Amino acid sequence: MPTRKLKPDTPSRRYMSVSTFEEITKSKPERKLTTALRKSGGRNNLGRITSRRRGGGHKRRYRIIDFKRNKFDAAGIIEAIEYDPNRSPRIALVAYDDGEKRYIIAPDGIKVGDKVISSIESQIPFKNGNAMPIGKVPEGLLIHNIELKPGKGAQMARSAGSYARIMASEGGMVTLKLPSGEMRMVSENCLATIGTVGNKSHENITIGKAGRSRWLGKRPKVRGVAMNPVDHPHGGGEGRTSGGRHPVSPWGTPAKGFRTRKKNKVSDRYIVKRRK
Repeated sequence: MPTRKLKPDTPSRRYMSVSTFEEITKSKPERKLTTALRKSGGRNNLGRITSRRRGGGHKRRYRIIDFKRNKFDAAGIIEAIEYDPNRSPRIALVAYDDGEKRYIIAPDGIKVGDKVISSIESQIPFKNGNAMPIGKVPEGLLIHNIELKPGKGAQMARSAGSYARIMASEGGMVTLKLPSGEMRMVSENCLATIGTVGNKSHENITIGKAGRSRWLGKRPKVRGVAMNPVDHPHGGGEGRTSGGRHPVSPWGTPAKGFRTRKKNKVSDRYIVKRRK
Protein backbone atom coordinates (compact mmCIF):
# COMPACT_ATOMS: atom_id res chain seq x y z
CA MET A 1 0.00 0.00 0.00
CA PRO A 2 2.71 2.54 -0.84
CA THR A 3 2.18 6.02 -2.23
CA ARG A 4 3.09 7.21 -5.70
CA LYS A 5 4.51 10.63 -6.58
CA LEU A 6 3.14 12.27 -9.71
CA LYS A 7 5.10 13.89 -12.51
CA PRO A 8 5.39 17.67 -11.96
CA ASP A 9 3.29 18.56 -15.02
CA THR A 10 1.88 21.56 -13.14
CA PRO A 11 3.01 23.40 -9.98
CA SER A 12 0.24 21.76 -7.93
CA ARG A 13 1.30 18.25 -8.96
CA ARG A 14 4.98 18.78 -8.08
CA TYR A 15 4.58 17.56 -4.50
CA MET A 16 1.28 15.69 -4.88
CA SER A 17 1.19 12.00 -3.99
CA VAL A 18 -1.54 9.40 -4.24
CA SER A 19 -2.07 5.86 -2.98
CA THR A 20 -1.21 3.12 -5.47
CA PHE A 21 -4.43 1.21 -4.62
CA GLU A 22 -2.60 -2.01 -5.51
CA GLU A 23 -4.33 -3.94 -2.71
CA ILE A 24 -7.84 -3.12 -4.00
CA THR A 25 -9.48 -6.17 -5.61
CA LYS A 26 -13.03 -4.91 -6.21
CA SER A 27 -14.04 -1.50 -7.52
CA LYS A 28 -17.79 -1.37 -6.78
CA PRO A 29 -19.22 -1.91 -3.29
CA GLU A 30 -21.73 -4.56 -2.24
CA ARG A 31 -24.94 -2.59 -2.80
CA LYS A 32 -26.88 -4.21 0.07
CA LEU A 33 -24.14 -3.14 2.50
CA THR A 34 -24.37 0.54 1.57
CA THR A 35 -26.80 3.31 2.39
CA ALA A 36 -27.35 6.86 1.18
CA LEU A 37 -25.15 9.53 2.75
CA ARG A 38 -26.81 12.94 2.81
CA LYS A 39 -24.63 16.03 2.99
CA SER A 40 -25.45 18.89 5.36
CA GLY A 41 -22.70 21.36 4.39
CA GLY A 42 -22.12 21.83 8.13
CA ARG A 43 -25.59 23.36 8.58
CA ASN A 44 -28.21 22.54 11.21
CA ASN A 45 -32.00 22.31 10.84
CA LEU A 46 -32.22 26.12 10.75
CA GLY A 47 -29.79 26.33 7.83
CA ARG A 48 -27.08 27.95 9.96
CA ILE A 49 -23.44 26.85 9.77
CA THR A 50 -22.59 25.02 13.00
CA SER A 51 -19.51 23.14 11.68
CA ARG A 52 -17.24 25.43 9.71
CA ARG A 53 -15.27 24.56 6.56
CA ARG A 54 -17.56 21.81 5.29
CA GLY A 55 -19.23 21.64 1.90
CA GLY A 56 -19.03 20.28 -1.62
CA GLY A 57 -17.14 17.06 -2.12
CA HIS A 58 -17.84 14.05 -4.27
CA LYS A 59 -21.09 12.19 -3.78
CA ARG A 60 -20.65 9.12 -1.57
CA ARG A 61 -22.52 6.09 -0.33
CA TYR A 62 -21.90 4.98 3.23
CA ARG A 63 -20.50 1.45 3.68
CA ILE A 64 -22.08 -0.29 6.68
CA ILE A 65 -19.14 -1.65 8.71
CA ASP A 66 -19.49 -4.50 11.21
CA PHE A 67 -17.88 -2.85 14.24
CA LYS A 68 -19.63 -5.25 16.66
CA ARG A 69 -18.20 -8.50 15.14
CA ASN A 70 -21.13 -10.31 16.80
CA LYS A 71 -21.39 -13.22 14.34
CA PHE A 72 -19.70 -15.57 16.80
CA ASP A 73 -18.01 -18.90 16.03
CA ALA A 74 -18.75 -18.61 12.32
CA ALA A 75 -15.70 -18.58 10.07
CA GLY A 76 -15.72 -16.03 7.27
CA ILE A 77 -13.56 -15.81 4.15
CA ILE A 78 -12.16 -12.51 2.89
CA GLU A 79 -13.82 -12.12 -0.50
CA ALA A 80 -12.48 -8.68 -1.50
CA ILE A 81 -10.46 -5.68 -0.32
CA GLU A 82 -12.23 -2.43 -1.20
CA TYR A 83 -11.74 1.33 -1.05
CA ASP A 84 -13.97 3.25 1.36
CA PRO A 85 -14.34 7.01 0.74
CA ASN A 86 -15.64 7.54 4.28
CA ARG A 87 -12.51 6.45 6.19
CA SER A 88 -8.72 6.22 5.89
CA PRO A 89 -8.24 2.40 6.01
CA ARG A 90 -9.39 -0.11 3.41
CA ILE A 91 -12.37 -2.35 4.11
CA ALA A 92 -12.64 -6.12 3.65
CA LEU A 93 -15.74 -7.95 2.45
CA VAL A 94 -16.27 -11.10 4.54
CA ALA A 95 -18.47 -13.93 3.25
CA TYR A 96 -19.81 -16.39 5.86
CA ASP A 97 -20.92 -20.00 5.38
CA ASP A 98 -24.63 -19.12 5.65
CA GLY A 99 -24.35 -16.69 2.73
CA GLU A 100 -24.29 -13.49 4.79
CA LYS A 101 -21.75 -10.83 3.88
CA ARG A 102 -20.31 -8.08 6.08
CA TYR A 103 -17.68 -5.37 5.82
CA ILE A 104 -14.88 -5.13 8.38
CA ILE A 105 -11.93 -2.73 8.67
CA ALA A 106 -9.12 -4.42 6.74
CA PRO A 107 -6.25 -5.32 9.12
CA ASP A 108 -2.66 -4.96 7.93
CA GLY A 109 -1.48 -7.98 5.93
CA ILE A 110 -4.92 -9.48 5.28
CA LYS A 111 -5.46 -10.98 1.82
CA VAL A 112 -8.31 -12.38 -0.26
CA GLY A 113 -8.94 -15.99 0.75
CA ASP A 114 -7.86 -15.56 4.39
CA LYS A 115 -10.21 -16.83 7.10
CA VAL A 116 -11.38 -14.68 10.03
CA ILE A 117 -13.50 -15.61 13.02
CA SER A 118 -15.00 -13.93 16.06
CA SER A 119 -15.65 -15.69 19.37
CA ILE A 120 -16.35 -14.89 23.02
CA GLU A 121 -16.49 -18.43 24.45
CA SER A 122 -14.04 -20.70 22.60
CA GLN A 123 -10.32 -20.02 22.24
CA ILE A 124 -9.40 -19.02 18.68
CA PRO A 125 -5.96 -18.34 17.15
CA PHE A 126 -4.32 -14.94 17.75
CA LYS A 127 -4.34 -14.21 14.03
CA ASN A 128 -4.80 -10.95 12.13
CA GLY A 129 -8.50 -10.18 11.74
CA ASN A 130 -9.78 -12.50 14.48
CA ALA A 131 -11.93 -10.82 17.15
CA MET A 132 -12.16 -11.83 20.79
CA PRO A 133 -12.56 -10.31 24.28
CA ILE A 134 -9.39 -8.42 25.22
CA GLY A 135 -9.21 -10.40 28.47
CA LYS A 136 -8.19 -13.43 26.37
CA VAL A 137 -5.44 -11.62 24.45
CA PRO A 138 -1.87 -12.02 25.84
CA GLU A 139 0.06 -8.99 27.12
CA GLY A 140 2.16 -7.15 24.55
CA LEU A 141 -0.04 -8.09 21.58
CA LEU A 142 -1.27 -5.35 19.22
CA ILE A 143 -5.01 -4.90 18.73
CA HIS A 144 -7.40 -2.51 16.99
CA ASN A 145 -11.17 -1.94 16.67
CA ILE A 146 -11.58 -1.83 20.45
CA GLU A 147 -14.89 -1.52 22.27
CA LEU A 148 -15.31 0.80 25.25
CA LYS A 149 -18.48 -0.94 26.42
CA PRO A 150 -19.15 -4.66 25.81
CA GLY A 151 -21.50 -5.13 22.87
CA LYS A 152 -21.58 -1.46 21.85
CA GLY A 153 -19.18 -1.83 18.91
CA ALA A 154 -15.61 -0.72 18.29
CA GLN A 155 -14.82 2.93 19.03
CA MET A 156 -11.02 3.09 19.41
CA ALA A 157 -8.03 2.46 17.10
CA ARG A 158 -10.01 2.40 13.84
CA SER A 159 -8.06 4.74 11.54
CA ALA A 160 -5.33 3.73 9.08
CA GLY A 161 -2.18 2.31 10.70
CA SER A 162 -3.45 2.66 14.27
CA TYR A 163 -3.26 0.08 17.05
CA ALA A 164 -3.26 -0.27 20.82
CA ARG A 165 -0.98 -2.43 22.95
CA ILE A 166 -2.12 -4.58 25.87
CA MET A 167 0.00 -3.63 28.90
CA ALA A 168 -1.54 -5.46 31.89
CA SER A 169 -4.63 -7.27 33.15
CA GLU A 170 -6.02 -7.18 36.67
CA GLY A 171 -9.38 -7.38 38.44
CA GLY A 172 -11.52 -7.74 35.34
CA MET A 173 -9.92 -4.71 33.66
CA VAL A 174 -7.24 -4.59 30.97
CA THR A 175 -4.82 -1.66 30.66
CA LEU A 176 -4.20 -0.49 27.08
CA LYS A 177 -1.70 1.92 25.62
CA LEU A 178 -3.70 3.85 23.00
CA PRO A 179 -2.44 5.52 19.79
CA SER A 180 -2.48 8.92 21.55
CA GLY A 181 -0.10 7.65 24.25
CA GLU A 182 -2.89 7.51 26.83
CA MET A 183 -2.95 4.51 29.19
CA ARG A 184 -6.52 3.45 29.84
CA MET A 185 -8.38 0.58 31.52
CA VAL A 186 -11.12 -1.23 29.60
CA SER A 187 -13.37 -4.11 30.65
CA GLU A 188 -11.91 -7.52 29.80
CA ASN A 189 -15.23 -8.42 28.12
CA CYS A 190 -14.84 -5.75 25.42
CA LEU A 191 -14.13 -7.15 21.96
CA ALA A 192 -11.06 -6.21 19.95
CA THR A 193 -9.49 -7.39 16.71
CA ILE A 194 -5.97 -8.82 16.57
CA GLY A 195 -3.36 -6.90 14.55
CA THR A 196 -3.04 -3.33 13.33
CA VAL A 197 -5.24 -1.40 10.91
CA GLY A 198 -4.00 -1.53 7.31
CA ASN A 199 -3.13 1.23 4.81
CA LYS A 200 -0.30 2.56 6.99
CA SER A 201 0.99 4.76 4.17
CA HIS A 202 -2.13 6.95 4.31
CA GLU A 203 -0.25 9.46 6.48
CA ASN A 204 2.32 9.98 3.68
CA ILE A 205 -0.22 11.26 1.15
CA THR A 206 0.26 14.91 0.17
CA ILE A 207 -2.93 16.63 -0.99
CA GLY A 208 -0.95 18.93 -3.29
CA LYS A 209 -3.63 21.39 -4.37
CA ALA A 210 -6.70 23.20 -3.06
CA GLY A 211 -9.05 21.50 -5.51
CA ARG A 212 -8.28 18.07 -4.11
CA SER A 213 -9.35 19.25 -0.67
CA ARG A 214 -12.61 20.43 -2.20
CA TRP A 215 -13.17 16.95 -3.66
CA LEU A 216 -13.01 15.69 -0.07
CA GLY A 217 -15.64 18.21 1.05
CA LYS A 218 -13.22 20.58 2.82
CA ARG A 219 -13.66 24.32 2.34
CA PRO A 220 -10.90 26.91 2.92
CA LYS A 221 -9.76 27.97 6.39
CA VAL A 222 -9.61 31.73 6.96
CA ARG A 223 -7.12 32.98 9.58
CA GLY A 224 -8.57 34.93 12.49
CA VAL A 225 -6.10 37.82 11.98
CA ALA A 226 -7.49 38.30 8.47
CA MET A 227 -11.03 38.88 9.83
CA ASN A 228 -12.80 41.91 11.27
CA PRO A 229 -13.14 42.42 15.05
CA VAL A 230 -16.82 41.43 14.87
CA ASP A 231 -15.88 38.02 13.44
CA HIS A 232 -12.90 36.95 15.55
CA PRO A 233 -10.95 38.03 18.67
CA HIS A 234 -7.80 38.31 16.50
CA GLY A 235 -9.54 40.47 13.90
CA GLY A 236 -9.06 44.15 13.09
CA GLY A 237 -6.09 46.40 13.72
CA GLU A 238 -4.12 48.77 11.48
CA GLY A 239 -1.87 47.12 8.91
CA ARG A 240 -0.70 43.57 9.40
CA THR A 241 -1.49 43.14 13.08
CA SER A 242 -0.71 39.66 14.35
CA GLY A 243 -3.31 39.42 17.09
CA GLY A 244 -1.85 40.94 20.26
CA ARG A 245 -3.09 38.15 22.52
CA HIS A 246 -2.64 34.43 23.01
CA PRO A 247 -4.21 32.41 20.16
CA VAL A 248 -7.88 31.68 20.76
CA SER A 249 -10.86 30.25 18.89
CA PRO A 250 -13.60 32.58 17.58
CA TRP A 251 -15.37 31.99 20.92
CA GLY A 252 -12.37 32.86 23.10
CA THR A 253 -11.17 29.37 24.05
CA PRO A 254 -7.34 29.19 24.13
CA ALA A 255 -6.15 27.38 21.01
CA LYS A 256 -2.75 26.04 22.07
CA GLY A 257 -2.19 23.65 24.96
CA PHE A 258 -5.46 24.36 26.75
CA ARG A 259 -7.18 21.25 28.14
CA THR A 260 -10.82 21.17 27.08
CA ARG A 261 -11.81 17.86 28.70
CA LYS A 262 -14.52 18.21 31.35
CA LYS A 263 -13.16 18.08 34.89
CA ASN A 264 -15.64 15.57 36.35
CA LYS A 265 -16.02 12.98 33.59
CA VAL A 266 -17.14 9.59 34.89
CA SER A 267 -14.57 7.81 32.72
CA ASP A 268 -11.65 9.67 34.41
CA ARG A 269 -11.35 6.73 36.82
CA TYR A 270 -10.30 4.47 33.95
CA ILE A 271 -7.47 6.67 32.70
CA VAL A 272 -4.17 5.55 34.18
CA LYS A 273 -1.95 8.02 32.35
CA ARG A 274 -2.99 11.04 30.27
CA ARG A 275 -1.90 11.56 26.69
CA LYS A 276 0.90 14.06 26.17
